[in-house]
Amino acid sequence: MYKILFPEANNDYVKQAAAQLSDICEPVLAESDLPSAAAKVANGEVDAMIAGIDFSSRDVILATRDGIGIAEGKKTFSSLFVAEFPDGRRVILSDGATCKNPTVEQLADIIELSSDAAARILEEQPRVAVLSFSTFGSGGKDPSMDKTAEAIAAIRARRPDILVDGEMQLDAAVNPRVGEKKAAAHGGSEVAGRANVLIAPDINAGNILYKSFEQFAGATVAGPILLGFNKPVSDLSRGSTIEDIILTAKSLLKLI
Repeated sequence: MYKILFPEANNDYVKQAAAQLSDICEPVLAESDLPSAAAKVANGEVDAMIAGIDFSSRDVILATRDGIGIAEGKKTFSSLFVAEFPDGRRVILSDGATCKNPTVEQLADIIELSSDAAARILEEQPRVAVLSFSTFGSGGKDPSMDKTAEAIAAIRARRPDILVDGEMQLDAAVNPRVGEKKAAAHGGSEVAGRANVLIAPDINAGNILYKSFEQFAGATVAGPILLGFNKPVSDLSRGSTIEDIILTAKSLLKLI
């Protein structure tokens, strides 16, 4: 059974979540500073770490970067959220916590990291939509749209197995009726209206969107789960609930 380290062992939400996780993993509750906790993950004493409900995101990310390290062959580290809605739908959202204003290269890397993780977490084909205020050029010309087009072209050349499209508005990404209508002039799209992985243009949009999932749509949200590192780590929001922590652990286990 995989071991997940919780270095904020005295947090009541962590204690209650850990008690409910004991049938699917071995929660290791050990009040610890982040560098020491990261070292336990790095040396294989535990398989993954969930922190951040009391620690800041910056501290969790830096401890992961310095103590666990960026995965071989990766240049960008990122993060994703797993949103589980009351109707049972699950959607991956990236990046709302790590990469503030990605370059073309970083955006392509975020698409790749998120798609690969989503394939394991969702256990279905990731259909990746890169979000915007515009759908396939409908918003006129804007540098953000050029960035999206370049990133998609780069990832399609590098990883033709990844199903990605954009730029597109949120409704065009997830609503079949709207997606079909807006993609028609584009020649159709395998992603529009059916996206299960949403890529935000920057950290502002990603963070606001994930918070709106929680606050307005009643979603349980896992993460942020850090991507691009040697071992699985999640940097919890300090507003995380017990249910969020449990979903985070279940999602993280699929990445070990």
